Amino acid sequence: MSIGSEIPPWPSSNPEYGRIRLRRFTNLDLGMARDLSQDPYVPSVGSLPPDATDEEALAWVERQQQRHVDGTGFSFAIADVETNRSLGTIGLWTHELAAGRAKIGYGIAPKKRGRGLALDALHALTTFAWTIPRLHRIELHIEPWNAASIRTAEKASYEREGRLRSHQEIAGKRCDMLLYSAIRGNTLPK
Repeated sequence: MSIGSEIPPWPSSNPEYGRIRLRRFTNLDLGMARDLSQDPYVPSVGSLPPDATDEEALAWVERQQQRHVDGTGFSFAIADVETNRSLGTIGLWTHELAAGRAKIGYGIAPKKRGRGLALDALHALTTFAWTIPRLHRIELHIEPWNAASIRTAEKASYEREGRLRSHQEIAGKRCDMLLYSAIRGNTLPK
């Protein structure tokens, strides 16, 4: 497949903020993927199987490498800026770019949580997203129980707009999501 006509090119330099760098996935990210698969919730919202084997984790990494080529968006490994070791994943999904909108989703591997890494990654990806001329709105959909992600969104100057009732199916159940957004020109890192 070729890159979709709507999707902008991959950034010429890796977006960075604070302690992290956003970069392409490599096969060296297998360990992070296996760690992420240990979270009981993560496999229910994505394509990473629970308790992934090396082969399953590698297949997931390969799917992340393909996202931009397929035209669905940008899937980045969140890496330590000094060691380049992956700590999690973050993506900018551009399905609604023609309307000026995109969505961001992120996850930090369980062994790396609680250090503010998601906040640095969200700042880096938001800054990159605003380089896309057509984009004027970025959305986050956050589970109402996910206090850590809510704090991350608010610290990154995303504003809560409301609750999307029965918005997404997760593990066979319709779930509410909180809607947070950033509007071009209104979002500044705190």
